[in-house]
Amino acid sequence: MRILAGVAALLCIGVVNAEDAALNVKSSESADGLTGEIQALVDQPFAVVSAALSDPSRWCDILMLHLDTKNCRLSTDAQGTVLHVGVVSKYDQPASAAYRVAFGYHLVADTASSLQMKLDADVGPLGTSNYRINLEAAPAADGKTSISMSYSYSYGLVARIAMGVYLATFGRNKVGFTVVATEPDGQPRYIGGMRGVVERNTMRYYLAVEAYLGALSVPQAVRVETSLRNWYSGIERYPRQLHEMEQAQYLDMKRKEMGSGYFLTGKVT
Repeated sequence: MRILAGVAALLCIGVVNAEDAALNVKSSESADGLTGEIQALVDQPFAVVSAALSDPSRWCDILMLHLDTKNCRLSTDAQGTVLHVGVVSKYDQPASAAYRVAFGYHLVADTASSLQMKLDADVGPLGTSNYRINLEAAPAADGKTSISMSYSYSYGLVARIAMGVYLATFGRNKVGFTVVATEPDGQPRYIGGMRGVVERNTMRYYLAVEAYLGALSVPQAVRVETSLRNWYSGIERYPRQLHEMEQAQYLDMKRKEMGSGYFLTGKVT
């Protein structure tokens, strides 16, 4: 299973930073697609992780932590379970500008020693397609859980042009996590471009999972607030790559979004 190789990789390849010795990020780019991958150890028992992530309603709670997610609704019928997610290209855009992405939820394996699930969407915004979020989890030593998570999508000409404009303007100085060289002053030089984009977004989604799991021990009444604060704290571990706004701005934005008919169950009224 891929997650076993990922755990071994944590022991022998570069990590994100010295403080996160149990976290590794990598990416790849093809002619028409991008993939980001994360291998991590989380300080939560596997039973807790499995119970949370095997429940599709929890995934709306998780996805809403991402700064570009504006709303999320869960539906289940004879065709399966779908998360209807509203996403924007820039976090300060209103929910009315969100593009609707329908992620199918699939529980691939759920045993005492393995969890495998995936979210997939055939169509995304601006000519993107084939969105995939895959997650595998397994018990690890000392009561922890190993997680392997990937985020990928394909893109066409329209998306390539839009991304080119972004990388030439707002995203010009943004970087990912892969170290490609060393600067003259000895500091790492991080990857940029489209691989930098997918690495940043993969990390945002992973940190949403981590933040939500970390909030499960608090009373339900304060779980959303705790998840939001956890996510922001996680983002600020990597300010070079992920800082976009101040904490007060993020919390205010998300409290409004998650208070507008959005509840812990991931459903809307």
